[in-house]
Amino acid sequence: VQLQASGGGLVQTGGSLRLSCRASGMIWSTFTASRMAWYRQAPGKQRELVAEIAGGGNANYQDSVKGRFAVSKDNARKMVYLQMNSLEPEDTAVYYCNIRGGSWDYWGAGTQVTVSS
Repeated sequence: VQLQASGGGLVQTGGSLRLSCRASGMIWSTFTASRMAWYRQAPGKQRELVAEIAGGGNANYQDSVKGRFAVSKDNARKMVYLQMNSLEPEDTAVYYCNIRGGSWDYWGAGTQVTVSS
């Protein structure tokens, strides 16, 4: 299984980015049943959960991103997305996608998001 994240970049405060993560090497039924999540890690800080979406579609968010970020997934394409609006310098980090299920736990390589003030 491979997770490939994309969509990061440099944006000004208040701007938006949409991150995408494609899962390959995983059958559709396994992907559909999995929990997908986005984590981030800023320099000198621990990796933290940003948003997650369960197999059934329920989503949860870190308090600091509620109302600004939205996680979604496309089961047919085996993709998960993170729409990030009203970005702040504190959102600067490497963002990682993660897929987890009964006995599996896979991570993507990460994509850099930099928000300038």
